Formats: sequence, C-alpha cells, structure tokens
Amino acid sequence: MDSVDAFWHLANFFAPAFGMGLSAPTLAKLLWRRELRAARWLGLVIWTAGSCAVVLVAGLVWLGRDGRMGTYGVMVLAAALTLWWRGWRR
Repeated sequence: MDSVDAFWHLANFFAPAFGMGLSAPTLAKLLWRRELRAARWLGLVIWTAGSCAVVLVAGLVWLGRDGRMGTYGVMVLAAALTLWWRGWRR
C-alpha cells in the first residue's frame, strides 16, 4: 500500500465520524436555535467529530473490525452526549 492508498483508507475509515460531526450539530442548531445560541457551531462540530472518531477507533480495537453496527450505534450515542455536554450544559 502506498501513501495515497493509505490516505484514502484512513479518510474512508473516519468519514462516518466527520459526517456525524457535521450533520448532528447542524441539525441541533436548526432545531434548538434559541437554546444553542451561545454554543458555537464550529466548536460543536469539532467536539462531535472528535468523539465519534474516538468511538470508531475504540470499536476497531475492541471488535477487531470496522463497520460494525454496534460501533455506529455507540457513535450516535457519543454524538448525542457530546452535543448535550457542549451545547446545553453551560
């Protein structure tokens, strides 16, 4: 595997984390506009994508394979908890 293949392999591995990191805070800011007024969108995106990336790596280490539905379920839970922690707990 050369460096370009390694880059695409890692990019595809972390794509669900970045997708969840972009979509969850965006939808939360749209649905709870007044409640999340003080929370910055970019900060929510960074924290949510980071927590989802940690869950993906932990799922790969623990289960030995990526792309398991249990890992994605925990990733959704991690995104929700991160949004609650960074957005509403002030």
